[in-house]
Amino acid sequence: MSAWRGTSRILLAALVTATLTTGAAEAAPRPAPAATGVPVVQGPVAGTAPGDPSAPDVEDTHPWMSTVTDLAAAGYVEEEFYLSGEADGYGTTGELVASDVPYTTRIVVRRPTDPGRFNGTVLTEWQNVTAGYDLDALWSPEQIIRGGYAWVGVSAQRVGVDHLRGWSPARYGDLDVTGRGRFTADELSYDVFAQAAKALRTREGAAPLGPLRARTVLGVGASQSAARMTVYYDRVLPRTEPVFDAYAHVVGTAPSRRGAEPVFHVLSETDVRTPVRRADDDRYRRWEVAGTAHSGWHGQEYRRPVLTRDLGAAPTYACDRPPFSRAPLHHVIAAAYGHLVRWADHGVQPPSAPPLEFAPDGTKARDGLGLARGGIRLSQVEVPTALNTGDNSGETFCFLFGTHVPFDRARLDRLYPSSGGYVSAARRADTHNVLAGYLLPGDALRNLREAVASGVGRR
Repeated sequence: MSAWRGTSRILLAALVTATLTTGAAEAAPRPAPAATGVPVVQGPVAGTAPGDPSAPDVEDTHPWMSTVTDLAAAGYVEEEFYLSGEADGYGTTGELVASDVPYTTRIVVRRPTDPGRFNGTVLTEWQNVTAGYDLDALWSPEQIIRGGYAWVGVSAQRVGVDHLRGWSPARYGDLDVTGRGRFTADELSYDVFAQAAKALRTREGAAPLGPLRARTVLGVGASQSAARMTVYYDRVLPRTEPVFDAYAHVVGTAPSRRGAEPVFHVLSETDVRTPVRRADDDRYRRWEVAGTAHSGWHGQEYRRPVLTRDLGAAPTYACDRPPFSRAPLHHVIAAAYGHLVRWADHGVQPPSAPPLEFAPDGTKARDGLGLARGGIRLSQVEVPTALNTGDNSGETFCFLFGTHVPFDRARLDRLYPSSGGYVSAARRADTHNVLAGYLLPGDALRNLREAVASGVGRR
């Protein structure tokens, strides 16, 4: 990508215009983008079976948030690696504040063991640290494994790395992304994330992907991580070497700059707070999903046993309304990944999607059941058996969890006088979404099975 694109386009136009007008000087040569370093990779790190994180020997520990998914049965493996190198530091406005600062961090890799099962795409996730520790917010095992992706979680920020060091000193005691305390505002995080992507393209030495060859490397991030990736794309990337083929910004902000690499922006109902939006173009696509939450039931249920194992207990919350929307945002995210790969590799632009609707008073428009109008409408919202929304309130993170209130039997019987009618309506909704490109056939089939087994509708 040219270093003059995006934020420098106006400056270049002005410079060319001035040169043509005066004839007195030639335009200055474009600065070359800074090269992204390739870190030293060590691993796989010993110790994989769940052990004691406080054990003095690394062989008796295990990776933080090691998945509880039976990867072996699915033909996958989980491995952890240390990355060490020298990173440049950047402020949030993109200014270079440090060069060649030593760092050591870790990545977690979940990948197919058989290269023949690998689809060629790596989902490289900037791990979220809002809870005070690394969270693999976008690890959705059913969709990722079914699609043949490799998933890589990158520990790029100080909060996550500091927690790792305290959680297991033997395993993580040497990690540092602050230049030994000199850069505590995550100045190194942008280059650390980029260097991790660079390492995924190598097959020499301790190659993180083993025998797999990455064809497409996507940068993905949710919530705070999406915001960090926004700063990277808008402010840092124009002055550095591009290493990702495209980006998925999920339930968070997305770049305002029009760059060379495509950006897919997927938002839950929680995250859409204004009718003012960036318009879709040939490098940006925005999808808004009705009834879904910033942090819904699917992710919470997956992480519950993981956090119980690694923290002693999963967090609990006292929200004002029953929390955790069950409208499956992860189904739409999975469909978006496929479009993003085709966009990056072949220039095939994804379909646009209708936006959520707003009422005249500025609130989200809702129907008589309380469901949001507009947006991508999964069968769980278009043919509802519960109130699923993106709204809630209460302590700490409750406002991110949305609401799930099952309809009582009387309401279900009024809505769906027959079981066959309910199943047919759900199938039609999902068929529409598959044809529109918002839902994968495998997830539509899962929805159909759940509808058949639900017992909704009189028989």
